Amino acid sequence: MNASMLSYILFSCLLLSVQAEYCGDREIIRYTQHLLGDSSVSCPCRQTAISSCSCLPIPEHGHELACFVDGTKHLMENNKSSNNVITRLYLTFQAQLDRKLCKKLSHDDQCQYKTKGNVKEFLKKILTTYQEIEK
Repeated sequence: MNASMLSYILFSCLLLSVQAEYCGDREIIRYTQHLLGDSSVSCPCRQTAISSCSCLPIPEHGHELACFVDGTKHLMENNKSSNNVITRLYLTFQAQLDRKLCKKLSHDDQCQYKTKGNVKEFLKKILTTYQEIEK
């Protein structure tokens, strides 16, 4: 094995280890704050199907990532105005779950929750979760 091959292998290992820690916390915090500033996300959650407001899972500890995937997917599918920010959040959460990125979050595929909340409550949960990771 020559020196260039060894350096390539070491560099690849370094990239993989850095990628495993990638949480994208700053981007996620910025996107979430942008969505929270949007006044259309504050309507109340009603468990009935008649309501146009979404009831989204507020995850139990250790199930955040799977619930964030489920919740943002629901928002993407049910928002009349397709929002690029929601799509970016969904794709980021899905990548973190699939590739087991962000070791600070559990990668359990099941979203477990005891309560549901409106969009604003769901976004606040995302925000506080990623603010804790950033610290």
